[in-house]
Amino acid sequence: MAELATIARPYAEALFKTAGSDLAGTAAWLDELAAIASNVQLQQYAGNPSVTSAQTFEVISGVAKGTLPEAAKNFLRAVIDNGRIGVLPEIASQFRVLKNAKSGSSDATVYSAFALDGAALADLAATLEKRFGRKLNLEVELEPELIGGAR
Repeated sequence: MAELATIARPYAEALFKTAGSDLAGTAAWLDELAAIASNVQLQQYAGNPSVTSAQTFEVISGVAKGTLPEAAKNFLRAVIDNGRIGVLPEIASQFRVLKNAKSGSSDATVYSAFALDGAALADLAATLEKRFGRKLNLEVELEPELIGGAR
């Protein structure tokens, strides 16, 4: 997937530079667009030669949960016009890496056999942050096949 990374890098870097102080807000709408763009049916629709860029934009913006900010609309139009819908998930991933590097944090996934309440997750986050010496953005994934505990 080096090719996707190479294509996505300029988009992620440009978006990172233009996001300024609103990195969290930009990451939120970019993650939503990436989730939408990862849909195989949408990629087939966008790749259809009889479908215009405007039609693809309307479908994606219509599926988005809320109204997209103007920056998101402009970015989405640029991605669609350049035929890079399939690269949006990689752009989001690279943007997250840049955002985390600036804030000194890392993304981490905790696999647990059971749901973790807020206090347990906060305790686990504090322990892991102390162990790794940086702020962690934890995401919990349930794996019932685990015997117990967290991985």
